[in-house]
Amino acid sequence: MSSVLGISVNCLFVGAGAIAEEYASGLASSPLSLAGACDLEAARADALAAEHDCRSFTDLETALAAVDAPIVVNLTSHAAHATVTRTALDANRHVYSQKPLALDAETAADLLATARRKGLALGCAPETPQAPLQRRASRLLADGRLGPTRLGYAYAHVGRVTDWHDRPDSFLEIGPLYDGAVYPLTLLVSWFGPVEEIRVADSLDIWPDRAERSPSAPSHVEATLSFAGGPVVRLTASFYAPHRSREFYGLELHGDDGSLSLQNVGAMDDVAGSLQFGGVGRSYTTVPPQSPTTDTQYLDAVERLAASVNAGKPSRASGRRGVHVVEICNAIERAATDGSPANVADHGVTRDQSVPPVVTPPDRSTARQSPRLPPVGFGCSRYRGGEYVDRLKSIATALDAGYRFLDSAELYGNEHRIGELLAAPGTPNRDQLFVLGKVWRTNHRQEHLLQACAGSLDELGIDAFDCYTLHWPEAWVHQGELSRLAEQPVEQQEALTFPETDDGDIATADLSLEQAWENLEVVADRGWARSLGICNVSRSQLETILDTGGIDPALVQIERHPYEPQTDLVEFCHERGIRVVAHSPLSAPGLLSEPVLGEIGDAYDLSAAGVVVAWNVSQGVVPIPSSTMPAHIVENLRAASVRLTAEDCDRIATLEDPDFER
Repeated sequence: MSSVLGISVNCLFVGAGAIAEEYASGLASSPLSLAGACDLEAARADALAAEHDCRSFTDLETALAAVDAPIVVNLTSHAAHATVTRTALDANRHVYSQKPLALDAETAADLLATARRKGLALGCAPETPQAPLQRRASRLLADGRLGPTRLGYAYAHVGRVTDWHDRPDSFLEIGPLYDGAVYPLTLLVSWFGPVEEIRVADSLDIWPDRAERSPSAPSHVEATLSFAGGPVVRLTASFYAPHRSREFYGLELHGDDGSLSLQNVGAMDDVAGSLQFGGVGRSYTTVPPQSPTTDTQYLDAVERLAASVNAGKPSRASGRRGVHVVEICNAIERAATDGSPANVADHGVTRDQSVPPVVTPPDRSTARQSPRLPPVGFGCSRYRGGEYVDRLKSIATALDAGYRFLDSAELYGNEHRIGELLAAPGTPNRDQLFVLGKVWRTNHRQEHLLQACAGSLDELGIDAFDCYTLHWPEAWVHQGELSRLAEQPVEQQEALTFPETDDGDIATADLSLEQAWENLEVVADRGWARSLGICNVSRSQLETILDTGGIDPALVQIERHPYEPQTDLVEFCHERGIRVVAHSPLSAPGLLSEPVLGEIGDAYDLSAAGVVVAWNVSQGVVPIPSSTMPAHIVENLRAASVRLTAEDCDRIATLEDPDFER
């Protein structure tokens, strides 16, 4: 964030309790600095000030007059938030407040109006929509996986604060809505825009008879909310249900085409297994990260606020959302008391527009540019363990887990099955997928190649491949059309794809690599492929194409694993901007039993297979592992988020075997 701010910005912390320590923990690596600490209890203010070498105060107005701090961070108790924010705004200070912004919407709206009138920034927690786990969930929504989202269940089980908080009185006075429900509400408003109506609500005063202290507000609240962006969500907020209950801060969203489950809407880190997706009729599949993530810190939101001030555009977006969240809580209370629906003012809040798509769409402008690939792909070959198997279920699981690169080929004979998946409800939007196709070596002549490509596109149900490749450089004798090989007897499949001479040798065709590549270029000229590539190629063969072809290969796919790293070819491709895809990264006999992979895996919480995936990704190569086991499918994708150190890559390099052969 320092590169955004450019300068150090002083802050005044008002409130020096436990939450202040969380905010202050990020100061050491932040461009923000603490100029003062204020708390009604002098001992707490003194302790925080001593730790950060700043002044301490017990009176806010005195602190504002004495300290040159343009930003006030309001970390007081719930009921004090509005008063402290008002005082700071009146003193022309930008404010970032812990949640809630206020306890009634009229007061919250007036604070927002004051900030707007004075040209001041006003922010409000929580800003967890910007945390890595929640952003990944929002990308899944943007990916179109759920279809129209119509129903949801949200939980805020704060738990019995008398058991886990050293100062529970502030919580007991306001109830679970303003402390707990604000987390799912903030996230849902960010995704779907404002709540329009509280359809129904109820509240309960339930608490253990043995308790010495009990809530003065209802301890358990349930409500059904209608969002402008579509879903109707049932919300449960409770001090009675333990905060270690199964739901905790859980969220489930259900659409026409699938469902999303998020275990903790308030999480600031990316906990493994916390996000899951289930297509209609399919079990939930974990959606792991595919790139390294950084945990969100409390101070990050204050840094963003400071950056907006530094840019001359003081932000009030999260403050505006905070006003609407208070309005929702007020409306739930009214609906519970009156027993009738309650309308909710939106205060100008809109859905967050900053969410990027789950995968950067490939550049569609020219077949001569390198494609932009996800860090890992999924191999769709039917050949498993010496026999052909149906891959439909495993490919569906891969899409549910978050794979967005499918490696297909006419040889695999299952393009029509993949096409059924791509046309089914709950499939990612086409522009979020990278589909690679391959023409088999018996179809290198132009008429056969074009027929093969057109047939594959028809089977897949797509207009164009993101990349279309020669499966192998060498041409074999054409034996006939290869459509739907999976439906042919195995003997017929072999006869069509592995032609033999009378002597039992492979029947090769008199067709040069230069001519085969020229034939492939016609596919790009017709708009049937956005880029071209070649598989199982040597460096000399690749140089031939580069020297003679009219379109350079954008992608090279080779067998690559620690036994056969093909370092020279990989470096050659990278120097020329050619993407390298590694097929068969895990299938080399004995590879996954290598002790060094197990040792490295222990350090990264990865399996040996995960280490090989991470090794490829760490070296700029896109692996396309293939599995039929859901746990392995998820693990391989999660491994793509790990970057190995240079030292670990050097250890793996010792596994290279120049004599490796299958």
